[in-house]
Amino acid sequence: MSVAIQIASPPGPAPAGLEWLEVCALADIPAGCGVAALLRGRQIALVRPGEGDTLFALSNYDPFSEAFVIARGIVGDAAGRPKIASPIYKQSFDLATGACLDDASIRLPVYPVRVRGGRVEVEIAG
Repeated sequence: MSVAIQIASPPGPAPAGLEWLEVCALADIPAGCGVAALLRGRQIALVRPGEGDTLFALSNYDPFSEAFVIARGIVGDAAGRPKIASPIYKQSFDLATGACLDDASIRLPVYPVRVRGGRVEVEIAG
């Protein structure tokens, strides 16, 4: 069972250069799966670990296989922490932090994500 964590930006104005971009409808991301999006030249994996509106956004790049495949990974949890395992060599990444659970020296970039009016938005630099 995964822990429900809604990632959002801190209160107050966004730092200069950051902007919320609409990506897709929440319904476009199946529960227990991920989808990839190209935002301002960055491939981002949007992962929906369960039926609710909890989402995570992290880099789609797998540094072990050197391929953009994280969104196609296996969604699950490790001791209650939501994770995704790369579909190629199976290294797991914490969805909330991007930390590799198999190699502490590796961390994927993560992005703030939210759902507004049934639409998914990711905050990213311009």
